[in-house]
Amino acid sequence: MDIGISTFVTDEGISGPKLGVALEERGFESLLLAEHSHIPARSAISPSGGELDRKYLRVVDPFVVLGAVAAVTERLILGTAVTLLIQRDVIHTAKEVATLDLVSGGRFVFGVGVGWNRAEMSDHGTDPRTRGALLDEQLAALRAIWTEDLAEYHGKFIDFDAMYSWPKPVQRPHPPILIGGGEAAAQRAIRHGVGWIPAAVSDPAEIPAQLAQLGGHDLPVTATHVAPDPALLDAYAEAGVQRATFGLPTLPESETLRALDEFAKVADRYL
Repeated sequence: MDIGISTFVTDEGISGPKLGVALEERGFESLLLAEHSHIPARSAISPSGGELDRKYLRVVDPFVVLGAVAAVTERLILGTAVTLLIQRDVIHTAKEVATLDLVSGGRFVFGVGVGWNRAEMSDHGTDPRTRGALLDEQLAALRAIWTEDLAEYHGKFIDFDAMYSWPKPVQRPHPPILIGGGEAAAQRAIRHGVGWIPAAVSDPAEIPAQLAQLGGHDLPVTATHVAPDPALLDAYAEAGVQRATFGLPTLPESETLRALDEFAKVADRYL
């Protein structure tokens, strides 16, 4: 099982390039970044209630940051967890993903999700009630753009005639896609035949029930925000999970490096 880091890069914490170098030096496999275009003031509360953490307000664009990280690393897998695709133009996003895969030498992993902040998605003109159906069409359209020289797609939400779009991704047929979320995301991953990104459970005994949501389908799983507990890591590894990521707090450089050193000690056998 590979071990990576999931985090929010902001203008107040360690920079993306310095974080990427530090991860590669310590043997971590991947860096997965969160995305929010903005946080509407009317919705600045967390999904569980209470004031929304500051990192949500100040998170930077993950594609720009990952491009900078790609320039200073050689092996680190670069990804999103998750891109809020339902808030994005699908044609521009197809080019951004393909370009990042190109400049990184085929190191990009595309985590996507439907999001939770309904005010945020509404500001983009996305109807929260149909965001799942929109995501399904976007995924199909992206695959067409990445894999076909002359691509077209005609759906209820996404509709474009035959078009040319380059570059094509380095990875074939395209970068790995992972759907972030709970049971609904697992079902969407099954339908599309792609990976799944669930939030990690806290008790190793809960892992079989969590993975059972895939209904026996052998799909790649990335468990995110895994507690730094060797027993939990071992249980996910024994269950066949491809990747586990620690949730790295958004901190200044010196504090971030200390946190990474502690994570590395816990995950030493997997690095």
